[in-house]
Amino acid sequence: MSREKPDQCWPGADNTRIPYRLIHDDEIYRQEQRLIFQGPTWHYLALAVEVPDPGSYLTTFIGETPIIVSRDDKGELHGLINRCQHKGALVAVESCGRASTLRCLYHGWSYHLNGDLRMVPFEKGIEGKGGMPAGFVKAEHGLTRIRLDVYQGLVFGSLSNDVEALETYLGPDMCAHITRVFHKPVVVLGYYHQVMHSNWKLYMENARDSYHATILHAFYATFKLNRLTMGGGLVVNHDGWNTMNYSIGASVQDGHYDPQELRAVMADVGLADPSLLNHRQEFADGITIAIQSIFPTCVHQQIYNTLAMRQVVPQGPDQAELHWTFFGYADDDAELRQLRLQQANLIGPAGYVSMEDGVIGEYVQRGTAGESAGSSALLQMGGSAIETVKDSRANETTVRGFWQGYRTLMGQRSD
Repeated sequence: MSREKPDQCWPGADNTRIPYRLIHDDEIYRQEQRLIFQGPTWHYLALAVEVPDPGSYLTTFIGETPIIVSRDDKGELHGLINRCQHKGALVAVESCGRASTLRCLYHGWSYHLNGDLRMVPFEKGIEGKGGMPAGFVKAEHGLTRIRLDVYQGLVFGSLSNDVEALETYLGPDMCAHITRVFHKPVVVLGYYHQVMHSNWKLYMENARDSYHATILHAFYATFKLNRLTMGGGLVVNHDGWNTMNYSIGASVQDGHYDPQELRAVMADVGLADPSLLNHRQEFADGITIAIQSIFPTCVHQQIYNTLAMRQVVPQGPDQAELHWTFFGYADDDAELRQLRLQQANLIGPAGYVSMEDGVIGEYVQRGTAGESAGSSALLQMGGSAIETVKDSRANETTVRGFWQGYRTLMGQRSD
């Protein structure tokens, strides 16, 4: 593969032309791990309710770096790199659990839940022979700690000591929307995991792109759950790094969706059980769908009554995992809880709505393979600006915002 840097293959000063090489080049992928995932960025790791009590922990990732989020015996949360200080093996191999200590299977090195090294088997040797050197100090060999912060019950971590304060990083509109949803205690309802055979950036583009949603997703348009002709808008914070697209479920204009031109409208399709379309208006602002994207790999969704966090885990230039965490409120009544569970069928790996998202990135990955250095995608819907738009969602401003953050961290700021 070429050793060309991202700033050498970018075709223009703005963010309307995106080189296809960025989703295929192995060297660029390695640079991303260093400059973005180990750089001055915050990464969604978990809901605090997933590690509720002393002794609870879960495992996750920042980019390719394995992470443990744990709660110690004092109730404090910790973010730790999941790598034994002896030979580098994973210390925690389960996705979650409860433990009094974290113990490496390989040679039994044991750590407290705050990351401090607790015990090394045969540290003093056997009968005075062998063992660790006399100058070995356990306090110097704990698990590597990362920066951790919590906002409204969302746990974020960073591998950088230079990252700005979390609320500043998110931006005021992003904080307001998180507070809008996480305004009272939540409970986890379940999880989905899926493998996508495409570059991680393609999914993060997709999540920001409200323009595609009612063209690609036939279920949305056919049953009028979401159309571009509804009210809504696009919100941009932190110079475009963090964005939200939202729709308001009011009147739907049918004339713009021609079933002869768009496969998304299927006039002769119905549901044997239309109760899937039932929903309860929970928020006074009338927003029925809100997709919030936090750079680089976090997506927070409200789709009618189904609430979820999504986390993208890159696994190479052409593969990523998508982790979904579904939640509701602790005080949900039985009817609302059932609505959330039923509407969970709209999304996930085989969801009626988001099933297409799992494959469309692969179509782009395959379609752009082998392209020359000058080939690029075109993002000119709505012009070239990166700004909040309140009167239309037929705009790619939020996608351009993703690439603004990307270029800033990868070494070429776009003006």
